[in-house]
Amino acid sequence: MKKINKNYFKKTLSKFVTGITVVATNKNSIYYGKTINSFSSLSLSPPLVLFSLDIKSSQLNIFKNSNTVSINILSKNQKNISDNFAKKNPDWNNIDYNILKNGNPIIKNCLSNLDCKITNKIKKGDHIIFICEVINVSINYKLKPLIYFNSRYI
Repeated sequence: MKKINKNYFKKTLSKFVTGITVVATNKNSIYYGKTINSFSSLSLSPPLVLFSLDIKSSQLNIFKNSNTVSINILSKNQKNISDNFAKKNPDWNNIDYNILKNGNPIIKNCLSNLDCKITNKIKKGDHIIFICEVINVSINYKLKPLIYFNSRYI
């Protein structure tokens, strides 16, 4: 075992295979989205999930002030969408999406989409953890997941 430091810790965690999500919301009919791989199920009853955002994220305040989000689990063919929403100023112009009743965008052709209500926000370390109750879901059984491992898509 080696003594932990930030870079070695990050490299260690890159060995954990994750899926990729885009968490999205809206403020005054302007859409916001952020690529997230720190996403997890939390509870089946009630149905809860969580994701986290770095406190340095350019969109942190947008999400902190939101009551609802959509969580879009990306499919294998959506690497460009992941890359787009990983940027500081992502562009919605080339994204195919629908709008939920609450005004949040959901990205089309995802593995699944979750319509969520944010129930809690917790600051831990250099991140804010968002706990969300899942209200509605859609699933596409025909698609394969976009997978991230060792700091790259596989």
